[in-house]
Amino acid sequence: MSMFTPEISKRLGSYVYRLIDPRNGETFYVGKGKGNRVFQHAAGEIAEDSTNEKLERIRKIKLTRLKVVHLIHRHGMDEKTAFEVEAALIDAYPGLTNISDGHGNSDYGSMHANEIIERYTAREMEFKHKVLLISVNRSAMESSLYEAVRYAWRLDQKRAQRAEVVVATVQGLGVGAFIPSEWLDATSENFPGKGAVLGRFGFNGRKADEDIQKLYSGARTPDSYRKRGASNPIKYTYR
Repeated sequence: MSMFTPEISKRLGSYVYRLIDPRNGETFYVGKGKGNRVFQHAAGEIAEDSTNEKLERIRKIKLTRLKVVHLIHRHGMDEKTAFEVEAALIDAYPGLTNISDGHGNSDYGSMHANEIIERYTAREMEFKHKVLLISVNRSAMESSLYEAVRYAWRLDQKRAQRAEVVVATVQGLGVGAFIPSEWLDATSENFPGKGAVLGRFGFNGRKADEDIQKLYSGARTPDSYRKRGASNPIKYTYR
């Protein structure tokens, strides 16, 4: 069976699934959805929330005349619960091709006890600028934070262009501040060396001066911006 009937879809409700490479048994994507989304994703038919890495992996699997293995982990959930389960699974499988760290799980995901203590004892951010908060993966700390925070996000381009400062956060804690100079479509033409991501944007800019870094780095995001189950890593502190 390559699709769910309407009756089955109704019984499934919201569900969370994994895509698995049949060549080595490796999980390379975790997602949530309804209806036949799992089949569409396994076939490489969904471009949104996709990276070139994921689509290329699916293409290579097909070239070997194999099919992407998929497993539904939990079903019969409401959408809010599915977000939480998806986020927990993304935490459990490092090295995924997912663009983001899971819907809202950067604030409530897997953390060492020392990280929890650090976050909840940190001072609260006080916004002196029009700040755009962007939650990035913890793995971003291992490479270039600038490259991780500037590409590629689903957001309101006009609203983003009003941001004076972009603050990268990891699990609710500010880790770096940047001054954006322009926001562009997430294409290879605009960002050489990066794969195009349909419907998303990125920015060019520079690291903020030390006085701005001190304002936001090491400070925690106010609770009003960290609602459990929030589905967007983008948070505007201005209207």
